Amino acid sequence: MSPPIVTRRGAQQAKIQTRAMVKSKSTAGGTTAATAAGMFGGSGNSSSSGNSSSSGNSSTNVGDQRKAGKPSTALLEAKRRARNMLKNQGNATAMQETVTDIFQNAMNAKGLVQRPTALIYDETMSQHCCLWDKEHYECPERFTRVLERCRELNLVERCNQLPSRAATKEEILRLHTEEHFERLKQTAGIRDDERMEELSSRYDSIYIHPSTFELSLLATGSTIELVDQLIAGKAQNGMAIIRPPGHHAMKAEFNGYCFFNNVALAAQHALDVHKLQRILIIDYDVHHGQGTQRFFYNDPRVVYFSIHRFEYGSFWPHLKESDYHAIGSGPGTGYNFNVPLNSIGMTNGDYLAIFQQLLLPVALEYQPELIIVSAGYDAALGCPEGEMEVTPACYPHLLNPLLRLADSRVAVVLEGGYCLDSLAEGAALTLRSLLGDPCPPLVEPLALPRPELAKALLSCICLHRPHWRCLQLQRTYEVTEMADLYRDCEGDSGSGSDLHQIMRIWIGGPPPVDRYPTRDTAIPLPAEKKVRNLARLQVLRTETKLSIPPIRVCYAYDPQMLEHSNLHDPGHPEQPSRIRHIHKMHEEYALLARMKQLPAGRTATTDEVCLAHTRSHVNSVRRLLGRDPEELQQLGASYNSVYLHPRTFDCATLAAGSVLQAVESVLRGESRSGICNVRPPGHHAEPDQPHGFCIFNNVAIAAQYAIRDFGLERVLIVDWDVHHGNGTQHIFESNPKVLYISVHRYEHGTFFPKGPDGNYDVVGKGAGRGFNVNIPWNKKGMGDLEYALAFQQLIMPIAYEFNPQLVLVSAGFDAAIGDPLGGCKVTPEGYGLLTHWLSALAGGRIIICLEGGYNVNSISYAMTMCTKTLLGDPVPTPQLGAQALQKPATVAFQSCVETLRACLQLQARHWKSLEFVGCQRLPLEPLVGENNNEDFLTASLRQLNISSDSVRRTTGGAEGDRTDCGEERPSGSKPKVKVKTLTEYMAEHKEQ
Repeated sequence: MSPPIVTRRGAQQAKIQTRAMVKSKSTAGGTTAATAAGMFGGSGNSSSSGNSSSSGNSSTNVGDQRKAGKPSTALLEAKRRARNMLKNQGNATAMQETVTDIFQNAMNAKGLVQRPTALIYDETMSQHCCLWDKEHYECPERFTRVLERCRELNLVERCNQLPSRAATKEEILRLHTEEHFERLKQTAGIRDDERMEELSSRYDSIYIHPSTFELSLLATGSTIELVDQLIAGKAQNGMAIIRPPGHHAMKAEFNGYCFFNNVALAAQHALDVHKLQRILIIDYDVHHGQGTQRFFYNDPRVVYFSIHRFEYGSFWPHLKESDYHAIGSGPGTGYNFNVPLNSIGMTNGDYLAIFQQLLLPVALEYQPELIIVSAGYDAALGCPEGEMEVTPACYPHLLNPLLRLADSRVAVVLEGGYCLDSLAEGAALTLRSLLGDPCPPLVEPLALPRPELAKALLSCICLHRPHWRCLQLQRTYEVTEMADLYRDCEGDSGSGSDLHQIMRIWIGGPPPVDRYPTRDTAIPLPAEKKVRNLARLQVLRTETKLSIPPIRVCYAYDPQMLEHSNLHDPGHPEQPSRIRHIHKMHEEYALLARMKQLPAGRTATTDEVCLAHTRSHVNSVRRLLGRDPEELQQLGASYNSVYLHPRTFDCATLAAGSVLQAVESVLRGESRSGICNVRPPGHHAEPDQPHGFCIFNNVAIAAQYAIRDFGLERVLIVDWDVHHGNGTQHIFESNPKVLYISVHRYEHGTFFPKGPDGNYDVVGKGAGRGFNVNIPWNKKGMGDLEYALAFQQLIMPIAYEFNPQLVLVSAGFDAAIGDPLGGCKVTPEGYGLLTHWLSALAGGRIIICLEGGYNVNSISYAMTMCTKTLLGDPVPTPQLGAQALQKPATVAFQSCVETLRACLQLQARHWKSLEFVGCQRLPLEPLVGENNNEDFLTASLRQLNISSDSVRRTTGGAEGDRTDCGEERPSGSKPKVKVKTLTEYMAEHKEQ
């Protein structure tokens, strides 16, 4: 059922009338949001409290009067008006801008639970083999070893196993020619090895077996069947363990072990049959999937994103179109992404950087309806084809952030991978991730992105920057700045320059041949390197912890915490109904029975509270017990935005103790994660005094407890409350064991808690310098898109580099849409997405702890979506302002970009993973020529009329080492080239 809609004007008029009614009925004793705003810094909050005297009351009091999940009186009235207008105006009204219930997606998620993970394969696929070369890399063991490992981990029986099927000729002809189809069909069943070898030699890297035609149809049909199941909603996600692979197969040509392009045909099927309009294909096979690229190069309905070894064209398939400049053409311009890897040995850090800095922001903006992964594992450690070093456990981390996009419709389709150990492990861990198991911790320290990767990635970002709003974070420079640099350096750009220069270097491969080799094509690694890789893989497999607690989520809640209340102001925003409503909604969504309920009554001891606070502070709060309410009011007024109650001490120690109980459950291995529905909140509480509705700092106490009692060395605190967690920051500002990251509204220091402490340049002190990260919003209105960018561009890279053993979230929901104080627009499903991303860290050991949030409906829906996410339920994908992206950028988005730029530039001094994005500037107008196909440096120097004979560029190796262009090089060989002057280089390699 589609959500009810109302016109914006009708909603606005109804809102005004409802406000007037609420105002007329309110009593003099009620506290409005304006009063609350005063508690949070008075006039400093003017940007969020301009109409708070009425809207704040409506957001909280009206929310108390109705059940969570039901529309407000204002919205019901607006809907009635909308229906009348539709009757009067007919279809013309459909042209008007519309709004929906802001919680509609969260309401739609009520009955959503994790559907099965589909798995499709066919045992007969092991028949396809090379009859004349028993050492061929594309061997049946690639298939059988993957299945064996999946069965060892008991993954197969956890999946919904789909029956395989052959693709029809009609399905194949959607992309391939009839001649192509018939050519392969004619080989079916033929046992003439000599004849088949001769036919295979006409194609690059191909062998044909009597079963090849039948199994190629089976591989394609199975991929289409998997996609059908996902689109029909019969499965949540799925994996096709198939062969032969497909992504090199072109319209009328077999190529690179591939005959029919499985992924491309499945995508075209989804476009033609299911009428999808946005499909994202991610190809991380180490070889460029040129076949898939060519099929969709002009089609904006498909984003093709490939990460592949390139080495300036010297690596197979030796195509210029595999470079970053190939961005699509016609209506598809900007929808084709190539990230060329120009060096071997790329690691987890390189691939994670590509995903975080480019792929995920683009995916979020594109809003795909379906994601298909061309999953080659030949970039994995030990593969002789790729010679890369991605560990098997990294593949779940690449897949994880995609699993909450496209409404969780993600299909993983096997392509390459030729080290059987890493292939089997990587594919099995991928399937494990699809099933909802937490990402395994990365055993080895995360290697930082390599300079070669940084150059290629920045060039790719630069060329796509005009087409994607999310790629605006890098600072830019004018061409004249580069000219000045060259003049100042007398032709040597210098290593200290922050000006990223775009250069297309082309080495290329061997010349075309009439016949391709069919025997002895495997080029094994040197024996000592192979032994070293296998030993390393064995250690990784042994030390990668795959056991997980049987309980997904523990839940901390104690009704005694309701007793803390403002006796003199019953309408105070921080009221008992906050946690009561959250608890009730968890009950309505049937979540309580699915979690481990932690026993009530666990209070934090004085020693535990003193892990973060002074003993005098603890004693002063303890002395509140039994005090006169009038005396308590006067005492509370002596602090900043604090009220006190005779039971405040009891409730505050219960809140802290409940969080400690969740920490115990998670760190003892009883639960994977935790939800703490507690109050009073804590992140403003200073070591020596209460502050901002907070008495004791629950999360800070929990972090110190985990360090002291469980011996943790690295705890990550992410604070997404709309107010800066000044207390948490001050407690840990000199402690390198705790990384504190806060994203908050700052307004140049005028938003509560005011002052400079929340600015981006406050990074910690002493040993803790660099372990404090502030992301300060200077405008209101930040929503899902802005928070998602902050997470992917800044928070997640830093978090991965820190490698936490526990993640604690100070989960204030006052940045949520509808909150009377925050003025931001993060949706409940947006919080679910952020939770999912953080759950990839620390082996899934994450605890969500309530802080602020003062619209009881907003916080109830938001916390509920976080809980559903941790339980593995699908949560609707945030729309992230997809329609708004077609309009001029909002003031909030522009301010967001400014903030993130400043943060990246500063934090790059402390976090190496940010160096290339935080410190490098991109050319404002990078390229000239049709389709970005002309070398930037050449064009710029020509435009500026600068002689550059003295400028030298090195592409690797020493003079005299370059392989002759006419010499045949086997696939995967790495030629060396001599150093040339720029003039020599341009003369020899200029694009024709």
